[in-house]
Amino acid sequence: MNHHDINAVAGQINNIILGKEQQIRLALACLLARGHLLIEDLPGVGKTTLAHAIATALGLRFQRVQFTSDLLPADILGVSVYNRDSGRFEFHPGPVFTNVVLADEVNRATPRAQSALLEAMEENQVTAEGETRPLPQPFFVIATQNPSNQIGTFPLPESQLDRFLMRIELGYPDSAAERALLSGTDRRTMLGELKPRLGSDDLLQLQQAVAAVRAEPALLDYVQALLRHTRVSPDFSHGLSPRAGLSLLQAARAWAYMDGRDHVVPEDVQAVLPAVVTHRLTASGADRGASTSAAALLLQVAIP
Repeated sequence: MNHHDINAVAGQINNIILGKEQQIRLALACLLARGHLLIEDLPGVGKTTLAHAIATALGLRFQRVQFTSDLLPADILGVSVYNRDSGRFEFHPGPVFTNVVLADEVNRATPRAQSALLEAMEENQVTAEGETRPLPQPFFVIATQNPSNQIGTFPLPESQLDRFLMRIELGYPDSAAERALLSGTDRRTMLGELKPRLGSDDLLQLQQAVAAVRAEPALLDYVQALLRHTRVSPDFSHGLSPRAGLSLLQAARAWAYMDGRDHVVPEDVQAVLPAVVTHRLTASGADRGASTSAAALLLQVAIP
C-alpha cells in the first residue's frame, strides 16, 4: 500500500463527482487521518453520492441512516429483543455497526438522537443496555447537513461539531462539470458499477503509514503559532482547542502522505486548515464568516 493507491481511489471518485477534486481529496485525507467528515450543503449537490462512492471505492461496509425528528438512539445503536426460545434478551446491532455510517441530514434529528452518535465517534464503541461493544475497524462517520437556516433543523452543538475532523462544502458544479453531468450516465448507475480499489485491511495500513509521517519541531512551531493567534486575536470569539491542533496536524500528515512525502511541510497545514478549523471558529464580528476568518488566519500568521 502506498500513496498511489489512495490517489487511484480519488481518481475513481472524481469520475462520479465531477469538478470537485479538492473536496474529494480532503474527504479521503480525513479518512486517512482517522477522522469523521461533515458535509454541509444544499440538497441535491451530491453529498450522499460522495459518501457512497468513498465507501464503495475503499471496499468498506456502508450503512445509511436518514436522520428525522422522530429518530431514537436505539434506531442508531441497536436494541435488545427478548428471545422466547432461549429465554434471554439478545442484542440486535443497529446500523452504526459498520465501517462507514452515512448520517444523512444529521441536523434534522433531535439532540438526543444526535448524541447517540457521539460515543461511537469518540470512543469507537457503543454502550447499550449496560454493555459496551466495540465497533468494526476502520470506522468512519460521514454526516450531511442542510444549511441551518432551513426549516426543521436542530443545529449541532459546538461539542458535537468538534467531533468532526473536517467540514467541507461541495457547492454547485462549474458549467463544464454540470454539462458533463447532464449529458452523461446516471450517477446511481455509475455507483453500481464502481469496483472496490482497496479493502478495509488496506485502509488500516494506510492509516498507520499516515500516523508515521514526521512533523519537525519547526512545523510544530507553525501549528502552535496558528493556535495561539486564534486565542489572542479579537477577530475570534474563542480560540482553537488543543484537540483542534491535534486534528490540524493529523490532517496535514494525511495530506503530505497523499503527496508522497514522509514529512509535513507548512503548505500541507495551509491546504487542510480551512476544512479543519472553520466549524470550530466563531468570528467575533457579525459581518464575517468563519471561512473568511480561516483565510485571514493564514495571512496573519507567518511561517516561522
